[in-house]
Formats: sequence, C-alpha cells, structure tokens
Amino acid sequence: MKMRTMRSVVADELGEPSEVLHLQTRPLPEPGPGQVRIRVTAVPVHASDLHTIRGRYGFTPEFPTVPGIESVGVIDELGNGTDGLTVGQRVITIGVAGTWQEYVVADAGRVLPVPAGMSDSTAAQILANPLTAVILTGDELDVRQGEWLLQTAAGSTVGQSVIQLGVHVGFKTLNVVRRRSAVEDILALGGTAVICTEDEDLRERVADIAGHDGVSKAIDCVSGQVGADVSRALAPHGELVVYGALSTHRQTDPDKLAIPIFARSLIYETKTVRGFWLFRWFTETPQDRMAAAIDRTVQLADSGVLRVPEGQPIALEKFSEAVYLAEAPEHGGKPLLVFER
Repeated sequence: MKMRTMRSVVADELGEPSEVLHLQTRPLPEPGPGQVRIRVTAVPVHASDLHTIRGRYGFTPEFPTVPGIESVGVIDELGNGTDGLTVGQRVITIGVAGTWQEYVVADAGRVLPVPAGMSDSTAAQILANPLTAVILTGDELDVRQGEWLLQTAAGSTVGQSVIQLGVHVGFKTLNVVRRRSAVEDILALGGTAVICTEDEDLRERVADIAGHDGVSKAIDCVSGQVGADVSRALAPHGELVVYGALSTHRQTDPDKLAIPIFARSLIYETKTVRGFWLFRWFTETPQDRMAAAIDRTVQLADSGVLRVPEGQPIALEKFSEAVYLAEAPEHGGKPLLVFER
C-alpha cells in the first residue's frame, strides 16, 4: 500500500518559531489539472521564513501554516495538462510557498527543470538570494561595466552574488561590512573595495574611494542608520534600492523600524530611495521578464559565475536546529532541511 501521508513542519499560531513550530503528519496532497506533485529533496531555512511566523514580515499567513519559499525535488505525479514535464524529473519550485514538507503541489508553470550538473544545495537556494542579486543589478539599477555599485551586508548571500556579478559584468563593487574580520573574504571574492563600519566612517570612505564623481547606485538590506548613511553618501541624482532591514529584525519599537533619511541631501541632490521585495516581484512581474531573470540566474549558477555557498543539510526531524542556525552569527552555510526516506 502506497504511503498516503507526509511529514510537514507546521506553525499553529503567530509566535517565536522555536515555540510554535512542530512536526505534523498530514494527508498527501493530490495534483489537480495543470499541476504536479513534487517529492521534496531539500529546502533552505531563511531568516525571512522565521520573521513571517513572528508576524514581522511583509505578509502574515493564515495559521496553521507551513513555512518555506524555495525547494528542489523530483516530480512524482502529474495532473492533466502538464505537457513537457515528466515523472522523475528534478525541478525547482518558483515562488511556491509552504515548502517545509515532504511533498508540495505546484502549478506546472511554477516549476523549472534543474540543470543536470547542479547540486541540490545550489538548486534549492537559487531563487531567493542569487535571483535577488541578478534583479537588483540588472532590471532595477542596470549597473553597467565600469560603474560603481555601493552595497551593505556585502558578506550576505545576496552580497556575495552581487560581487560575483560585478566580476562577471565588469562593474565595481564598494562593499560595506560590520566586522573587520570579513574584509579579506570580500576582497578574495573579487570585491573592488571594502568599507568596515566597525572602525571607518562610511561617507568619508565612499568619497575617498570613489573620488569626485562618487557613487550613484546603491543597494541596502540593513536600513536604520547604515541605510541613511548610504543615501547621504550617494552622488547627486543617486538611486538607493532598499531590499531588507537587518538592523530592525530584533526590534519591536516602531521608531526603530526606520531609515532616518537626511532631507537636505534627498531634496537638494534629487536622490531616489525606493524599495524592492522579491515576494511582490513574483506576484507582479510580467511572465516574460520573470522568466528572463530566472533563466539568467540559473545559467549564471550553472556556468559557475554565481557560486552559491553549500548549505548545511539537516534532517527534517531536527528542524529546530535549522531554525536556530538560520539566525546564528557566523553560522556557515545556509541550513537546508533534507528529507531522508
């Protein structure tokens, strides 16, 4: 008799992930017309998954909820009208939520075949952080060969991807980090220059490094005072795209969830500060543009231009360890829930 149930990690209510997440046995989902069922192999545990459960992200799910926004797996059942896909095919899910479980059902248009030589670790992580780097440097800011791009949290997965894209495309990266110990790694990866806020003044160093013309394009995922300093450091007509708020993630005071932009700099130097959220991009981008950005990201990873750090495999039943590691400082590779059968 075939197994008709599966294991899922479920949060029954809003709260601290370590307290509200538990393992649950659920019915095996069946694919409808135009859908496929995927036996999940690996899923990354992102800090954003945990913030969603805490109610500190851009949307609050209906509870009970299964977290997760990325996965790689193998198609094990096809619904009607799923031409071009086959049982046994290894695929990535595109913008499919609820992946922390043994099986997921996805619309056929929301899965992508994995290149033959790509590891499960890379495939599982490619459509959040590396994709964000490709969109920000391409569609959002169109950073050209020879131009500077200023970025915060340069040691993050997005930051590392941006540095690798700079080497590939030929733009220069001005990388902001918090700790002096991170500087060598950034330079070794191909970063053009590094500013360490532990012992350097961000605005002074930008002027020193980029010279008279300055930097006109920047991305920030820290917000708070660092984001404000980046906006002030930009040249006139500069653009800052904010895609995260790391400095606020442990804050609950609304006044701390801010970027204290200097009005004179914004007004008299006619700068632009705007947001980017991958979740919204998935729901609002025209299909052809979405497909082009995703295909480019997969090709760059497959060719070795984008090297995604190997994740740390953690068995599903030890999910609490993965939750802890997702926010532990210097935790190494991204925790990956893997499904031993």
